[in-house]
Amino acid sequence: MSGGNPGIDMAALSALAEPNRMQIVELLREGPLTVGEIADRLGLRQPQASKHLKVLSDSGVVEVTADANRRIYKLRSEPFLTFQSWVKSFRHVWEERFDNLDNYLRELQSKDNQ
Repeated sequence: MSGGNPGIDMAALSALAEPNRMQIVELLREGPLTVGEIADRLGLRQPQASKHLKVLSDSGVVEVTADANRRIYKLRSEPFLTFQSWVKSFRHVWEERFDNLDNYLRELQSKDNQ
């Protein structure tokens, strides 16, 4: 984990900020794929797909296993569980703001009915 943001891995978050890498993650949600399958499905050249997969692997988002001459990539659950926990930590803030908005709208409604 990177400093300054407890509970969230900034390297993983940064890796997901790039659109091609996010598309790769979306593909891998369905299950493990080879670099060739990923490249074909996204319309990328294999070297481009490999470059993105290296970033995702280095940041801990995916793991790779070798099967003969193929490299198979799959998502790791840990970074996503960490993201989920981090996002949940904001829930009380948003609930409080929605409650305040609800109260404000009720006030406006009661003024309109007078």
